[in-house]
Amino acid sequence: MELGAVFPHNEIGSDAGAIRAYAQGVEALGATHLLIYDHVLGADPNRPGGFRGPYDKDIAFHEPLTTFAYLAGVTDTLEFVCAVLILPQRQTVLVAKQAAEVAVLSGNRFRLGVGTGWNEVEYEGLNKEFSNRGKRQAEQVDLLRRLWMDDVLTYHGDYHTITAAGINPRPSKPIPVWFGGSAPALLRRCAVLGDGWIPQTGANDATRESIDTIRTHREVAGLSWEGFGIQARAEYAGGSAARWQRQASKWKKLGATHLAVTTHNAGMTNADGHVARVREYLEAVRG
Repeated sequence: MELGAVFPHNEIGSDAGAIRAYAQGVEALGATHLLIYDHVLGADPNRPGGFRGPYDKDIAFHEPLTTFAYLAGVTDTLEFVCAVLILPQRQTVLVAKQAAEVAVLSGNRFRLGVGTGWNEVEYEGLNKEFSNRGKRQAEQVDLLRRLWMDDVLTYHGDYHTITAAGINPRPSKPIPVWFGGSAPALLRRCAVLGDGWIPQTGANDATRESIDTIRTHREVAGLSWEGFGIQARAEYAGGSAARWQRQASKWKKLGATHLAVTTHNAGMTNADGHVARVREYLEAVRG
């Protein structure tokens, strides 16, 4: 099970040097991967009709693909993971172009996690339909892979039309696409179209049932379980070495292939402090 970290989006600040130092510090600890969350718009809670959600306009989120493009140039081994990019609220061809560039600049150290999201405010602002986001996501993943592979393609789907065109440059290897979420339709889509799953839940019975569901769908579709990944997350906040070890053990038993530690929401600190938390967690779990 590979160990990584979650980018402390709301606490890292906007200093490019601090962001660089954080990524390099995490890499130096031997973390194999770095996750970044994706939200484009934060709503004002006092907007007409009000707003309630896990984040609002005062919570900062660094844009994943452009941040990874920057970090690709200042790291050597760290794998970059969107966890997850809200794909249906974005233009598919543009995502294909940007993701291909991250893969090129990083030497294929990139894994694209995709989700459908929940915040209608973002969909409205990005001029995308909210109600059909699941169906569009399936077609988007198909089109992404075609764009990354084909020099020129003609594509006529339910939601996309491309006539004799393509992107350039393209990645030299396929970009892995992992799905986040746990709705029944999503689990089926993940099983058939995905290279891995990013659970939004803990190491519990519900997650075990979801993994079993994905496995069953893959068997029905004639797809191998070998090579299919599971990206888990763990909380630093409120934990101890013993607790972190127990949690990592549970994830490993569930079949997690990757585990990233979240270090924010544990008291304000700087980039060095977040790296220190990652070090403390990795030493405990490895020990």
